[in-house]
Amino acid sequence: MSKRSHHHLTELGCIACEDLTEFGAGKEGWLAPDAGTTVLCALDVHSLAIANRSVVLILGWSDSDEPRVKIRPELSPIEAERITAIEWLVFDDIKVIAIGTSRGFLLMYSLRGDLIHRQMVYHGQIIKLRVRGTKKDLMQDISSEDVCVVMPGVIARFDGSDIRSMLQRWFQETHSRFWDEKSNKDSEDNGNFDDRLPYQIWNVNKYGSCVDAAITGIMPPPLMELQSSQRYYCAVTIGDDAVISAFRLSEDRKRSLVGVILSKVMPVTFSTIASFSKMIWRSEPTPTSKPEEKLQSFARASSLTCLKDYPRKGEKLTLSPSGTLAAITDSLGRILLLDTQALVVVRIWKVSSAFIILNSWEPTAPFSGLSSIFHALFQGYRDANCFFMEMLVNRDDKCASSSYHVPGKSDYCLCLAIHAPRKGIIEVWQMRTGPRLLAIQCAKGCRLLQPTYRFGSLSDSPYVPLEVFLLNGDSGQLSVLNRFLN
Repeated sequence: MSKRSHHHLTELGCIACEDLTEFGAGKEGWLAPDAGTTVLCALDVHSLAIANRSVVLILGWSDSDEPRVKIRPELSPIEAERITAIEWLVFDDIKVIAIGTSRGFLLMYSLRGDLIHRQMVYHGQIIKLRVRGTKKDLMQDISSEDVCVVMPGVIARFDGSDIRSMLQRWFQETHSRFWDEKSNKDSEDNGNFDDRLPYQIWNVNKYGSCVDAAITGIMPPPLMELQSSQRYYCAVTIGDDAVISAFRLSEDRKRSLVGVILSKVMPVTFSTIASFSKMIWRSEPTPTSKPEEKLQSFARASSLTCLKDYPRKGEKLTLSPSGTLAAITDSLGRILLLDTQALVVVRIWKVSSAFIILNSWEPTAPFSGLSSIFHALFQGYRDANCFFMEMLVNRDDKCASSSYHVPGKSDYCLCLAIHAPRKGIIEVWQMRTGPRLLAIQCAKGCRLLQPTYRFGSLSDSPYVPLEVFLLNGDSGQLSVLNRFLN
């Protein structure tokens, strides 16, 4: 489909199809963030994954003839298990879809719908799957790529290299079995249950259960502590009790004496008692059952700071590419810009244009117009979604100096795109204290999306800037926000 530019948006394709009716398509505003639905979206360069409670649909938005795949994970009907998070995992030549469930399971599927991996992270609902990477710079001497699993009061981290190795082994084994004529066709691969991925997990519920969280990057060890080979990570959490909390996460899994006794001494004691009772009573052997998956113990999480501002509650969190900034939406219709290194709020967005709106209102205007003004005023940025993007603000100056100039990282400026669905507007603000660059009107049934981080993109050349996409659920049209100002 040919691209069409309309003001500050460029149309890329359309996802409208009959398969979307299962997700509520056809009803006005079915994809709106404030519609109260459970529709989840994850965007890749040429693919879009949409999920409800039990089904994931993978479709292409650039080619309407591209086959669509439906994935129906095996969920527990007894515990009403459902899909609660989805995200793409994209490597150089491998692309899979990751699914988080309400029971704490992490599932990975191929684009054909084959289950690759299934692993329990912890008992509880997976709220968010975050994929990100930080490169080596002046602030940190090592690069890091990881998948962060966010649960109420719990954060887990999977290293990107471990996931890459596991996926490569699975695809190599699948390819060899395909060409092996002696393979048993009756045996099906139900996922790699035995090959558990190593990970770290931390308990961060000191200030209450969090509703969203993120590992912002690697941080130095505490003062007066001996240097070691282990890493320390900084995590930011938001929730109902504490709007913002920060923790230092350690790889050390040393626990207290009570924890050691409970984990080491008690199992041995019960095993001895059970063996002794069998010798006395000679009970009949019980049928063997599949042992439950052993959960990993928590590593140390030290509190750094906490911001409590009742009745304000944190709702959503978005990280900048470097992890040094975080945009946080709250229940009061405001957006906080947090410096994750200094742990200080450096900017707040709220309805600051109220005075201008009221001054522009004519006294002779009907009261219905005044009520709509006050309605938009008190809505503020409620239910807002934020994504960091990069724009060519000084594009004309660069092009004038050289007609063959290829924009690099230094040509782009970091911005924050804010979608306020109740106001029906998308705003783009320059970081950190810059002005508002764009204001785009959008329909109610729209959702702001951003392609997932691609593993191995730390050394990409030429530089690929951050882009933000707008999906209109009512029309199925997918557009990209132009990265330059007209």
